[in-house]
Amino acid sequence: MTDRTCAVLVVGGGPGGYVAAIRTAQHGLDTVIVDAGPMGGTCLNVGCIPSKALIHVADEMAAVSNHAELGRLGIRIGGDPTIDLAATVGWKDGVVGRLRTGVERLLDAAGATRITGRAVIVDGKTVRIEQADGSSLLVRAEHLVIATGSRPVELPHLPFGGPIISSTDALALTEMPAELVVVGAGYIGLELGIAFRKFGARVTVVEMADRILPQYDSALTAPVAKRLAGLDVPVLLRTLATGWAAEDGALVVGDHDGHEQRLPADRVLVTVGRTPVVTGFGLESLDLGMDGKFIRVDDRCRTSMRGVYAIGDVTGEPMLAHRATAQGELVADVIAGHRRAWDSVIPEVCFTDPEIVSVGMSPERAADAGVDVITETFPFAASGRALTLDRGDGFVRIVARREDHLVVGAQAVGAGVAELSGELVTAIEMGSTLEDVASIVHAHPTLAESIGEAAMKALGHGLHVR
Repeated sequence: MTDRTCAVLVVGGGPGGYVAAIRTAQHGLDTVIVDAGPMGGTCLNVGCIPSKALIHVADEMAAVSNHAELGRLGIRIGGDPTIDLAATVGWKDGVVGRLRTGVERLLDAAGATRITGRAVIVDGKTVRIEQADGSSLLVRAEHLVIATGSRPVELPHLPFGGPIISSTDALALTEMPAELVVVGAGYIGLELGIAFRKFGARVTVVEMADRILPQYDSALTAPVAKRLAGLDVPVLLRTLATGWAAEDGALVVGDHDGHEQRLPADRVLVTVGRTPVVTGFGLESLDLGMDGKFIRVDDRCRTSMRGVYAIGDVTGEPMLAHRATAQGELVADVIAGHRRAWDSVIPEVCFTDPEIVSVGMSPERAADAGVDVITETFPFAASGRALTLDRGDGFVRIVARREDHLVVGAQAVGAGVAELSGELVTAIEMGSTLEDVASIVHAHPTLAESIGEAAMKALGHGLHVR
């Protein structure tokens, strides 16, 4: 076993870990980053990026498959299109590979040392790295950053393997399942379920709650539910998946009345959440303070042990790549001696069809917090840009404190609204009022105009909707 010392050791190469390593190295600190897998972590390799690539292909497939709608627009296509899923996955892997190479080059350019291997924490200053060739490296660091991310939750009665697949497995399929059952109507399940339906698979969704996407309010999820019905995707609510009947090739489910049925399936995609990776690498030796299953951190991402930090999914909800990235940058600055503290609004985006974006307080959250708010919406049915895109479903909603018109939240549901998240989060971060947002001159025709229209409507002088 050979030894190495460094100023900063980052365990985990995901969007939080690699950003922390780049930034600490840019600060001139000797930095080592270790991961058993490729740089980029779950998001880049088997999560955000590959899923969005598949969603894009699915949207393209749906566009050319819907002959009736294209005919209405004046487009004529002969014959039914087919999907070569292996070729699609190959293209997706190419996109992932380019981005992964970019991350590696950024780390190298910053001066960080990349090590591939399994990290095992010995103590708060020492980590043993078990490398693929069987050798071990003992790294001693002044500062340890834990960025180990999360993994899909596995149900005891539906363990992954064979026809029971995780989101990681679904993104690697090279043959189209004829029948796909999705367990869990959260954002991962619906994003992938909608994509596979557009590819041509028959998809059924099973959800134990009484509605889809329970983390969002019903006004935001209603357009998604309507779209699922339009795509002929049955959604079985208040229904539990209880087991796999291998002899029938079917998922056994039961509803709230105790009625059981079997759903034929070539694949069962289990998407019932993600859990932080806090075991299997010696974390228990540190005896860190925990918040339930998450590592407890303060507003500088410091754990209960001096010199040990944690960022990303291991620190709690929302488990989102951009939150991890922001924490990675912050913790690097803190380690370098800069005065930083966490005080950020995190946008949440669901890439279903239609998309959902939520920033800050919803009307319900404001009510729960005792904040008296003004809430107004602007429907995309009144948006020139939305109608020219042939997608008038959805709306933009703005939430402002009644006493001073300070914008405390904003949400949207509609085709392409993920790209509105930047303006919505900026409005809140910059302390904008309804008057500020209403006075912005937006380009016409754009979806972003709807944000200003919602603000004007909240002030009582809406222009393009009553």
